[in-house]
Amino acid sequence: MKSPPEISVSRAGGKDAPREVAPGILVCPNAEALARVSARLFVESAWQAIAKDQKFCVALSGGKTPAAFFRILATPEYRAQVDWQRMHLFWGDERPVPPESDQSNYGMARRELIIRVGIPGSNVHRMEAEAENIGHAAQAYEDTMRRVLPRNDQGFPRFHLIFLGLGPEGHVASIFPGARGLRDTSRWVSTPTIAKLNSRRMTFTLPVLNSAEQVAFLVSGDEKAEILFQMLTVKSDPPLPAQLVTVPNGKRTVLCDEDAARLVLDEIRKKGELHLLALHSKKK
Repeated sequence: MKSPPEISVSRAGGKDAPREVAPGILVCPNAEALARVSARLFVESAWQAIAKDQKFCVALSGGKTPAAFFRILATPEYRAQVDWQRMHLFWGDERPVPPESDQSNYGMARRELIIRVGIPGSNVHRMEAEAENIGHAAQAYEDTMRRVLPRNDQGFPRFHLIFLGLGPEGHVASIFPGARGLRDTSRWVSTPTIAKLNSRRMTFTLPVLNSAEQVAFLVSGDEKAEILFQMLTVKSDPPLPAQLVTVPNGKRTVLCDEDAARLVLDEIRKKGELHLLALHSKKK
């Protein structure tokens, strides 16, 4: 296994170099650079976690951007830098489809990454959201998390890193606007009904997302420009689900490409800076 990259994500050089346009907001030149920077974040986080805790617990998301960075992680250059035997893979949400479906978040990760690296099958923890009794499946997933993950002072699991996408209406994982019972809850995993999709999904709750050591949003494409700008700068009532991911005792990072950051960059050009919504301060 090779040594980890010496260049940090926020200080990466060369054509992939992201610009930190505001604290925790990193803009990459394009989608390809975003995928490479995301892969670098994964590798660096794995090294740090394994050095500290002897294992790396990470939750993945679905979508085009994760698929691209999974393919990079599976290349010889990157996969040789990760101790896959000490890796535990989870997912932040899942659709009620079988794992071989092209709509499955797990299925995409399996095709692009898992079958190409040496991670033990027992360390791959997929959500069985296609189960006939999805409530029981959610409880089983929570039981697995309790077995593998450390907990914080509030009793919630503490992932080293959680990757999230940003939905067109501001949803994260499968927490959509108007969702109830996912914010102030003791549950780790829930199965909300998504009215607009007429479907139930399995998802982490907000306390789980906010208990992570680091949450990284991956956002790409011009179609995400408006919602990214709203997430970062516009006080919504009620808040967008994405605005509720504040990670009060950890770090929130937004990795995006220039297309997704179009309105953010326009604002900075006009006003010289970006006025971010305040995140909750860290608890004492």
